[in-house]
Amino acid sequence: MTISLKNLQKQVEIEKVIIHSLDCALYQVSVIIHGQELYLADEQGKLLRSHNKMSLQTLFTGLPVKRMVLRQQSAYDEMVGQPLRAGDNCLEVSLGNSEMGTVDR
Repeated sequence: MTISLKNLQKQVEIEKVIIHSLDCALYQVSVIIHGQELYLADEQGKLLRSHNKMSLQTLFTGLPVKRMVLRQQSAYDEMVGQPLRAGDNCLEVSLGNSEMGTVDR
């Protein structure tokens, strides 16, 4: 499921913002609202992606975000011929303040 930035701005609380690290410098965003994970999309329904993590972080300036993280899943085991793990190898790192990188006007 997706949510537009316009609809996201109407939310009373955003439990968690997840910036997914897809590739070396390609990021995509999802949010958790009322326990449901929704991917952020533009008004045409296309998922928002960026090569700049901070530009995604600044989308949340002034919004009621409780927590923001960077999430990465590694394909290292598969690449070196190891068997698939029974558990998830997801790494989440807290990003803290979503207002970093904003410009005072």
